[in-house]
Amino acid sequence: MSDTAASSGFLLPIFTLWSRELIRFLRQRSRIVGVLAAPLIFWLFIGSGLGTSFQPSSAASSSHYLQYFFPGTVVMVVLFTSIFSTMSVIEDRREGFLLSVLVAPIPRSSLVLGKVLGGTTQALLPGCLFLLLAPTVGFSFQPFQMIQMAGILFLIAFFLTSLGFCIAWRMDSAQGFHAVVNLFMIPMWLLSGALFPASGASPWIQWVMRLNPLTYGVAALRRTLHGQAASIAPDVPPLAFSLEVTALFAVLAIVAAVIWAGRPTAANLG
Repeated sequence: MSDTAASSGFLLPIFTLWSRELIRFLRQRSRIVGVLAAPLIFWLFIGSGLGTSFQPSSAASSSHYLQYFFPGTVVMVVLFTSIFSTMSVIEDRREGFLLSVLVAPIPRSSLVLGKVLGGTTQALLPGCLFLLLAPTVGFSFQPFQMIQMAGILFLIAFFLTSLGFCIAWRMDSAQGFHAVVNLFMIPMWLLSGALFPASGASPWIQWVMRLNPLTYGVAALRRTLHGQAASIAPDVPPLAFSLEVTALFAVLAIVAAVIWAGRPTAANLG
């Protein structure tokens, strides 16, 4: 009986916070439209503007930049949604909800996992919807590949949401949160292979891209989208290695978020 009570005391807060985050997201229709429309416009304008003027050295002659840019755009959808979903930590603090959760007799890990899984789900849904546009640029995949890509997006979203939670936990204003995110997360996406391959960059940029965790999430998605196609660039990391690195950083990020949340400050309780 005690094991059951302990399990419910851990899992129930996770489910409650997860459902609260998801309901809040689904009720904000303008937010859903913005999450999908902004990357779509960015993808169309940048991809169509560059057109065939940009082409990885190993790509087929018929390859278009819209096709190369597509995996990076999907990751952009996931990044923006997962990171900014953690801004609810700041909103909950202002409304007093965070204080009531912090003083409740539940583990801090339940709070972190509930918020992170809520943000992960928010990012996964529009990411999977955007993937449905893949056939418009020449990609074709089987249902199993779609499941595999959804799993990759889940790992990316889980990593980014955990990272966003770590940033938001110590922030007392949305303005400060936006400043840190723009300074840190946008370059992470730009140097992930989403916009250009590592082979065309200067040596020091190539090293930064190799050390960038998001590089391997983009690579895993790109490998899965292309399947066994020979047109994929040889500098893209292998699928298995990319999945391992992405999963490793997802675990490290959630552990860091749990540890970070275990050190409350006056800002979190105020």
